[in-house]
Amino acid sequence: MRRFTAVVATALILTPGLFAAGDAAKGKDLYNAKCKNCHGAAGEGNPNIAKAMKVEMRALGSKEVQAKKDDELKKVVTDGTGKMKAVAGVAGADLDNVIAYVRTLK
Repeated sequence: MRRFTAVVATALILTPGLFAAGDAAKGKDLYNAKCKNCHGAAGEGNPNIAKAMKVEMRALGSKEVQAKKDDELKKVVTDGTGKMKAVAGVAGADLDNVIAYVRTLK
């Protein structure tokens, strides 16, 4: 039994975002309102925005993005990164919800 518990605990630790704190359905609505224009409906990235900004957008469902911890993704949303500006009006439970939705894009 101890071995089973250790295996389950290890799997939970090594699987970021498996149990996101937010509500993915609510997060999808907020994503559609605040993120979809640049990141695309399925998180694939808007090629026109990427071209205009002269950046390569990583798909939000990519292994690289999905490997980030929730706190790292939250920091990107709240602080911005590279040419991406901080997203205004997304904090607290709304932020948890958006991250939960992004986790569904893998």
